[in-house]
Amino acid sequence: MEKLIRVGIDTSKSVFQLHGVNASEEAVLRKKLRRREVEAFFSRLDRVRIGIEACGAAHHWARTLEALGHEVVLLPPQYVKPYVKRGKNDAADAEAICEAMSRPSMRFVPVKSAEAQAALMLAGLRERLVRERVRLANAIRGYAAEFGVVAAKGAAKIEPLLERLQADETLPALARELFAEQAAAYADLQTRLQAADARLMAWHRANELSRRLARIPGIGPVTASLLAMKVPDPHAFRSGRQFAAWIGLTPRDHSTAGKTRLGVITRAGDETLRSLLVVGATAVIWQVRRGTGRQPSPWLVALLKRKPPKLAAVALANKIARIAWKLMTTGETYNGRHSPHAMQPTAA
Repeated sequence: MEKLIRVGIDTSKSVFQLHGVNASEEAVLRKKLRRREVEAFFSRLDRVRIGIEACGAAHHWARTLEALGHEVVLLPPQYVKPYVKRGKNDAADAEAICEAMSRPSMRFVPVKSAEAQAALMLAGLRERLVRERVRLANAIRGYAAEFGVVAAKGAAKIEPLLERLQADETLPALARELFAEQAAAYADLQTRLQAADARLMAWHRANELSRRLARIPGIGPVTASLLAMKVPDPHAFRSGRQFAAWIGLTPRDHSTAGKTRLGVITRAGDETLRSLLVVGATAVIWQVRRGTGRQPSPWLVALLKRKPPKLAAVALANKIARIAWKLMTTGETYNGRHSPHAMQPTAA
């Protein structure tokens, strides 16, 4: 076999399609492998650059192939799609990956370590528990309303509502039994969520970057932990604006013929990070409008005078994301006492 310079791999659960080219950009490798054959095949190859779409198990295979001495890059699927020729199949996908990874301007996804993926698994578990608690709480409120029993807003009102329902002897016996089962399920979710929160807080306290990010107004331990987990290489972004665009907090660009046309935010990035940053920004704005908390920046006060609170929250979330990127890339620490009138990082 001629010496390979690039190999694109289209992965799946059990079948892997390979496409490799030589220094003349001629296809010299078109091969289909079973899952159990992949490691043995690449262990016999000289060091080569390998491209894989950033999908399920991609980080595992990247670590495995890197351990064999190869250079591995992960490509976002949306950046590979334009290179797929007519007649999509595994071979065409592998060829498209091999072609896309050769582009000088191509952006790659940093390979995550096994420890980073375990931390993300914890964050995902917590997020799932929160969603399940919200769904169950809404179901309990809905069923209770059918019997004329309502409660004020807030998660703290669910347990008193359940106690009232179980003590209400005017309800049918079956309804009281079912509410008791829902109460047990809600208590179990609360216990599991508290355990997940404790693990996440322990991870946050042990991570120096996460602790630094949590000092930014609008960023708490959960958001700081997710930023540290999901951005293993902040230097992959050229600027804070590119980082904010990756999260989906920048306007959609429809400019043409020299005319700038900006639309709504793209929402193109990580939904969880984006929502947490917007929620944090909303909390900051809520404090500013009530006149509590630290002294607000003149920029935010002026923004609130001309924009609705929701639009201002998105703009502030964009600014917070840029500050977080700055701290991640420079190692600086945010200190509001040194710059009370502007949200800026200061040297540690």
